[in-house]
Amino acid sequence: MKNFVFSQKIYSFLLAAYRWYLQTPERSLHQAYDAALKIKEIEDKHFNGNKIDTGSAMYSNSVMDYFESDLNKLLKTAKMRLTEFRASRWFLNEENQKAADKAGIEFLSPAFVLERLNFIDGVISKYTTVSEEMTSKVVAVKSPTPQIDSPITPVLPPKIATKDMENKSDKKPKGKTDTMGVLPRSILSTISRLQVELDPNSEEEVIQSFRQAQRRTIISIRFILLLIIVPLLTHQIAKAFVVGPAVDRFRTTEEAQVFLNSEMEEEALGELQRFEERIKFENLISNAPPLSVENIELELKDKATEIAEEFRRESSNSIKNVFADMFSVVAFIWLMVTSKSSIAVLKDFFDHIVYGLSDSAKAFIIILFTDIFVGFHSPHGWEVLLEGVSRHWGLPANRDFIFLFIATFPVILDTIFKYWIFRYLNRISPSAVATYRNMNE
Repeated sequence: MKNFVFSQKIYSFLLAAYRWYLQTPERSLHQAYDAALKIKEIEDKHFNGNKIDTGSAMYSNSVMDYFESDLNKLLKTAKMRLTEFRASRWFLNEENQKAADKAGIEFLSPAFVLERLNFIDGVISKYTTVSEEMTSKVVAVKSPTPQIDSPITPVLPPKIATKDMENKSDKKPKGKTDTMGVLPRSILSTISRLQVELDPNSEEEVIQSFRQAQRRTIISIRFILLLIIVPLLTHQIAKAFVVGPAVDRFRTTEEAQVFLNSEMEEEALGELQRFEERIKFENLISNAPPLSVENIELELKDKATEIAEEFRRESSNSIKNVFADMFSVVAFIWLMVTSKSSIAVLKDFFDHIVYGLSDSAKAFIIILFTDIFVGFHSPHGWEVLLEGVSRHWGLPANRDFIFLFIATFPVILDTIFKYWIFRYLNRISPSAVATYRNMNE
């Protein structure tokens, strides 16, 4: 009777899941349409029916940041649901359509679907390049090419940087006779700097460039925190509410396997043996009468039951970690796919930090990372890391695999480091490479 009730519950659950799967296109379209409606509502209420312009002077910076945050969330929702709508329609075939008809599921009419799709596309099309525009505003202070051996990249106002780029693009290759000017370059650069300082709009442009740099820093730090917090929260939530109950249901206390691998078994037997030796030792040094064999067996049985329960929980926890880590990887990949503009801003943020370091600081960081990952003591760190990962997933620590990994992976990393120094860093900052070689010697 219990098996019948349990099978009925499984059947009803599978039927509900199948109905949810069949209704995915309609549900995704409805959610994308709601997101587009909210964007349209913000446009009509606060921007007179026009697109949400982050550079508008109608509101303060805090208000525009608020609108920009809502716009990014709604655009992500609409685009993701449209992608889900297309993918789910591609997977649905005629058999699914017939099953939906039998299940009493009514699909939207083609005309109604096309009407909603046209509305969604009309709203989203205004912001097809909004991510690029935001990124370009934040990255506008970045100079076109980093100066070689320059510890700090100068921050130019946007208008001056644009004029400089236009002048460079208009220049044609000149011969040797044209490379020498009438005046030295230092005098010309001093005159240009004085022109910038005497420009009445230079102060506003400097303030604007500072705000853009400040926004770049805020976006980068927030995105780094998201990359750390979202996978961790996903792991804990999935382990507590999704994976945990499922594993606990299938691994009952009577039928569950105690040990997942031989290492757990050896550890449990060693702990039980130490417990037996301890009670015998305590009995020998005390004035109490010697324990009988039956009493020792009873205490060993209780301890063995306790150890078995502890390792059964550890085995279940390892299985939960495997599936929870899968959810964390999916969340991390989803965050990377849906945050291309934030990734571009983060890359520019790190470029400014790296170019702002002195040559000795760059060499110090390179030596620190190379010594940690590919240095003389790095094999011990890799061994501890791999053993920890194996224990986290309940896998036996394969010594052959660990030694093979340590013999190959750090060598590959060392080759990549050296190639990067030779091809990239040597071209960008030769003095940093020279400092690195001197410090390394």
